[in-house]
Amino acid sequence: MNISILTPDKEVFQGSIISVKVPGTMGEFQILKNHAPIVSSLEKGTVTLMTSGGPYKFYEEESGTIKEGSDAGKIIQFSIGGGFVEVLNNEVSLLVRGVKE
Repeated sequence: MNISILTPDKEVFQGSIISVKVPGTMGEFQILKNHAPIVSSLEKGTVTLMTSGGPYKFYEEESGTIKEGSDAGKIIQFSIGGGFVEVLNNEVSLLVRGVKE
């Protein structure tokens, strides 16, 4: 499953994942492979994803640079100020504001 996490000014994560937990407006929920198509609004909270071992890129807030990796099972968390999530055919897109790793 692939995911892109975008803010209005940059892409903060792109790559292959096993799962992602998001703070939906009706409560937190997890997205796994073959999840039903969905579009949902997101509240302020934490996005937690687990990498699958494929290549990925993420924005590191401290250094202000894009880092790359490919290790499986790495847990990465981002704080968000709200946004939207779309899931379709194992492609997950998060459009969020206020991202911070």
